Amino acid sequence: MGRLRVSGAQVISLGCRLNIAESERIRAMLGTAGDTVVVNSCAVTNEAVRQTRQAIRRARRANPDARLLVTGCAAETERAQLAQMREVDGFVANAAKLDPRAWNIAPSQNAAPPRRTRAFIAIQNGCDHACTFCIIPQGRGASRSQSIAAVCREVERHLEEGAKEIVLTGVDVTSWGHDLPGQPPLGNLVTAILARFPALERLRMSSLDGIEIDPLLFELFASEQRVMPHLHLSLQHGHDLILKRMKRRHQRSDAMRLVHDLKAKRPDIAIGADLIAGFPTESDEHHAANLSIVRDLEIVHGHIFPYSPRHDTPAARMPQVPRETVKARAAELRAVVGEVRHQWLGSLLGRPQAILVERDRTGHAENFARIGAPAEAEIGSIAYVTPSRIEDTLLI
Repeated sequence: MGRLRVSGAQVISLGCRLNIAESERIRAMLGTAGDTVVVNSCAVTNEAVRQTRQAIRRARRANPDARLLVTGCAAETERAQLAQMREVDGFVANAAKLDPRAWNIAPSQNAAPPRRTRAFIAIQNGCDHACTFCIIPQGRGASRSQSIAAVCREVERHLEEGAKEIVLTGVDVTSWGHDLPGQPPLGNLVTAILARFPALERLRMSSLDGIEIDPLLFELFASEQRVMPHLHLSLQHGHDLILKRMKRRHQRSDAMRLVHDLKAKRPDIAIGADLIAGFPTESDEHHAANLSIVRDLEIVHGHIFPYSPRHDTPAARMPQVPRETVKARAAELRAVVGEVRHQWLGSLLGRPQAILVERDRTGHAENFARIGAPAEAEIGSIAYVTPSRIEDTLLI
């Protein structure tokens, strides 16, 4: 959960990187107009909804006289529940939250967003798929792509504000272009950005559906040094039967082949993945496959989600795994990711890394390893360091 506040309006962002990107734009629209608090909510899991309610209560306690508005996915999927909270003054539809008219803000009141070392740009929104566990299409709607020209304008603005790294994000990033004339693949957009902005030092991709990585994007990951060697896969599980019941479009072998082929061309690429523990009908055998794919793919950036049933989704009607088993399996997955990550961090010791220095005096390397920054390094600059030891998950 993050907070964006300069003066006046405050935006509390929960959930995905797309929400972070949208929160920055909301903050820019609201500027200093009135005493307003916005909770940009998340509904991906029951825990995310609980955190949204908690954020609303905290925001009201901290700002008793402010106008408190809720937007985001939970504002759509949990509207009736959130409307019963006394703390909430109103809602802004998720589909309208980037329209100044939805906030009753005149264009003259718009303000520039705060300067950031890394900028998130939403190139796409919504999703056309129907994964059996997911409620997000109900909150985000159908897939809509930003044009290449619109994305490049956003990139240009952030570079002018000093960003050294651009992160392309969305709900289903690899579906970008499917609704545009000619249905251009995502690789076309990345190529256009790199060609238009030769001064852009680092371009990073948000979570991708591996089965939709087009040949051009593959080659950019494999050989373009300005595309960061960090691939985060929307993997979800390591067993084919569970993937089928999730209504995913890939099999385990597809993920194995993709990572193998990429590492053959760019051995330093770091792999991240989303994995769900305790999906309905998951057996011990299925869970073992989930554990083994962490090692087989060398997943060093793992996002582990204990399954929680979301209303009006097919998976909620399937035979459920006991909650204690779900929690235990999630803990096992996190432990295995932790082991693989520790081994990987150890392999980086003594090897020079370029990090983007952030405000907390750490920085992320090109492979997204988090490393302590030198005291003399300027925030927002690229610093070159050689890590010599590990402290928890931080390289020093």
